[in-house]
Amino acid sequence: MSLVIIGILGGLITGISPCILPVLPVIFLTGGAQSARRPQDDDGAVKQVSRWRPYLVVLGLMTSFTLVTLAGSLVLGALGLPQSVLRWVGIALLVAIAIGLLVPAVERLLERPFSWLPRREVSNQRNGFAVGLALGTVFVPCAGPVLAAIIVAGSTGQIGPGTVVLTVSFAIGVAIPLLIFALAGRSVVERIRHFRARERGLRIAAGIAMLALAVGLVFDVPAALQRLVPDYTAPLQERLSTDENVQDALDLGGIVTDENRELSNCTNAADELESCGTAPSIRGIEEWFNTPNGSAIELDDLRGEVVLIDFWAYSCINCQRSLPHVVAWDEAYRDAGLNVIGVHSPEYAFEKDPGNVRAGAENFGITYPVALDNDLSTWTNYRNRYWPAHYLIDAEGTVRHISFGEGNYAATEKLIRELLLDADPAAALPDATEVADETPTDPERTPETFLGWTKEHNFGGDDAYQPGTARFTLPAEQPDDSFALTGEWTIESQYATPAEQSAGVRLTYSAREVRIVLAGEGSVTATVDGSAPETLDVSGTPRSYLLRDGDAGSGVIDLSIDPGVEVYSFTFG
Repeated sequence: MSLVIIGILGGLITGISPCILPVLPVIFLTGGAQSARRPQDDDGAVKQVSRWRPYLVVLGLMTSFTLVTLAGSLVLGALGLPQSVLRWVGIALLVAIAIGLLVPAVERLLERPFSWLPRREVSNQRNGFAVGLALGTVFVPCAGPVLAAIIVAGSTGQIGPGTVVLTVSFAIGVAIPLLIFALAGRSVVERIRHFRARERGLRIAAGIAMLALAVGLVFDVPAALQRLVPDYTAPLQERLSTDENVQDALDLGGIVTDENRELSNCTNAADELESCGTAPSIRGIEEWFNTPNGSAIELDDLRGEVVLIDFWAYSCINCQRSLPHVVAWDEAYRDAGLNVIGVHSPEYAFEKDPGNVRAGAENFGITYPVALDNDLSTWTNYRNRYWPAHYLIDAEGTVRHISFGEGNYAATEKLIRELLLDADPAAALPDATEVADETPTDPERTPETFLGWTKEHNFGGDDAYQPGTARFTLPAEQPDDSFALTGEWTIESQYATPAEQSAGVRLTYSAREVRIVLAGEGSVTATVDGSAPETLDVSGTPRSYLLRDGDAGSGVIDLSIDPGVEVYSFTFG
């Protein structure tokens, strides 16, 4: 029952999220408008159509989404087919049905294989279920704790009764808002006389909507739309994912499977080698960098050599302080048999962009292979929960050391050297690297501060901090370790951006180093602790800019920011 409740709640949140927007016009027109009763002649006789059509469209979506999510990866893997096959089949089916709605002759041709079925309203009903089946294969809901648990279980083959119950419950939760929307579409058409008399026009509109969706899917337009629309369900997802009962039910932090169960045997940041089971596979990677022709890497192919897997994100300040150590290890020990693999698991939406990640990797001097884990598939397969995280794997493919977060670099390097000598006692190892450990040790340091409304943290102003454009004023007394805004600002899900020239930010902090993550085009003028103003020129994709670097202390930074500059977060060292 807990899984049923969690699944339905997760589905309901997804069912009202921005991810639903691309399919709503199709649901409205094919599920709702086409099921409305309409006058058949001048006497007012009512033409009866399938009243079950909205339910069939939604049922078809639930059915195909459930099957694809649970068994799609396994079936395609067994057949040796790429994971995108089902998506392209769904797009093709959408196009075929859309053309059928636009050209009746094509619809009759598509119906010939089903001519043995009774003819009474069969076309209307069957077509509705087919629409739902096609939508289910291309439907990509927003990631959340419930969906993550389902996807990992499906991709790893750990499909038990609990997984099925959770998946069906999630599908029902998603279906409820969609069904309400479809029924609302039918009600609108039946109530507005102008629509009731235009059955052919509604069919054409439905066909156009389906074609538009199919073309948009080919060019990844729905993903771009989701990046533009603030995810107003993020706070609900966060509350669901942080609930201890939900975590226990879903085994969050990564579902425990036979593949990753023994990772629990490792002690975080241990000084000695441990044995923590065979390393889980690297899966669900969207793209590879720094490999021959972008080819994928399989851990099984690296047996006989030592592997270090580094989970990172390019705008994460903790990762930025850790990466010099990883880069140095790669340069020092690559010829001795060390293979470093950077698994880029995004924290922000902009970190999913391959161009941004590639630029970030080049900026940090990364030349070792980088895997884009945009769906957090490998992250979840390792039950990882930290940026950065290091997993050290010996020549036999066994995980021997895990280190979460910053620090512990000397111990990790010592163990790398031990494993390299275990794999090849004759290996000539260079001297240990000498990269300074910049891990902050001040417990009073200001925590990382986000300006996007979905992750807003430490806002110290008197005004309401919510999505949209509003005017802000600085408070008379601003709390320590907080930020406040002045002027007119537009608050987006991931960042805040000025809506006028005079907009600014005041930051109160306690740290040695203060950085700000910015993107867009324009200038930022910073006054640090009353010193002379300095100007930062901002251009391009999000990256970190240094505001202060010195002795540990507390102070105030005033920023004047041009419109066109996007402010993501402050990080402190």
